[in-house]
Amino acid sequence: MIKSKFLNHKGGIYYYTIHEHKLNHFSNNGFAPLKDYLNTVMFDCPDHYFNTGPRSSCLKFTIPAKVFQITGHEISELTRQGLEVNHSRFKSAHSKVQSFLLERDPHTIATEVPIWAKPEEIPSEIINIKDPLTGHIDLLRIEGGNIWVWDYKPNAFKEKYSPTQVYFYSLMLSKRTGTSLSHFRCGYFDSNYAFIFDPSKVNFSQEKLS
Repeated sequence: MIKSKFLNHKGGIYYYTIHEHKLNHFSNNGFAPLKDYLNTVMFDCPDHYFNTGPRSSCLKFTIPAKVFQITGHEISELTRQGLEVNHSRFKSAHSKVQSFLLERDPHTIATEVPIWAKPEEIPSEIINIKDPLTGHIDLLRIEGGNIWVWDYKPNAFKEKYSPTQVYFYSLMLSKRTGTSLSHFRCGYFDSNYAFIFDPSKVNFSQEKLS
């Protein structure tokens, strides 16, 4: 039911997992390209991209995203439960939260998803890179007909560049699956707050990056 693979990429060891039963269910509701990508990258991941190019988590500039802060979001409550239930099962908070949502949350389909985009796939006015941009998505959820790209941040309220990170995650996954960015939603969270936005509404032509 749960398929997994350890990925030895720059920045550490990533435990990529997918929940096959939930993924099969959602693929019958218009998410077949996402299912194909998640299954393919399980055995055919271009590891060399991840060991040479820039990482989305290291991008230190802000983007013109309209971010909404939510207290009491479902994902925050699930995070709190995960930290309590898995307090002795895993060492890291990330592992506690990710495993709990993958096993207990009906919307979570994958964790630590490897993702990339080649330089020519990202407009140079957004970011100018010479090597592929890469990253690992903490959590993928499907809800309300959208693909939700989530990143767990233990102190989400203090984060400054998380919108940038998850925006590029969604952009890269959009490129890899051929799915319009309008079908994505982005967010980062902890056990108290969730911060969400629509990546398709980010308009770089109206504001300079800072």
